[in-house]
Amino acid sequence: MLKTKVLELLEGALTERPDLFLINFTINGDNHIKVIIDGDNGVLVEDCIFVSRAIEHNLDREEEDFSLEVMSAGATAPLVHNRQYKKNEGRTLKVKTASTEIEGELTEASDKQITLNWKVREPKPVGKGKVTVKKEMKIPYQDIIEAKVMIKF
Repeated sequence: MLKTKVLELLEGALTERPDLFLINFTINGDNHIKVIIDGDNGVLVEDCIFVSRAIEHNLDREEEDFSLEVMSAGATAPLVHNRQYKKNEGRTLKVKTASTEIEGELTEASDKQITLNWKVREPKPVGKGKVTVKKEMKIPYQDIIEAKVMIKF
């Protein structure tokens, strides 16, 4: 019953703020509610407060004892929602599929796939030495096992 009520409140808050979307939602045995959100323009503390209040202010602590934690997806957390790829265009991703692992710049995120670009050094076709070659790969979302943003310093 608590899970249903919290999901309804959460959906209402996210409907009111369409720039935010749900990454994960759990309630464990001792009624600890954990909500992880992300946003098309990132997530501010105020966004977490908005979602937290939308849930907490509409639940009765007399009826159910609970704790609530609302947070943004971490910078090192894998991308799990297609909308996360769009907001990370231009950044370097490490993408793992069943057959390969690629690190490259995310140049496009469409409704069905992503496009990665990267450079590699390969032997010259004729003669000695190496030449830098630009590579591109389109990867459908369903083929992605894990994708993470690579943070550069």
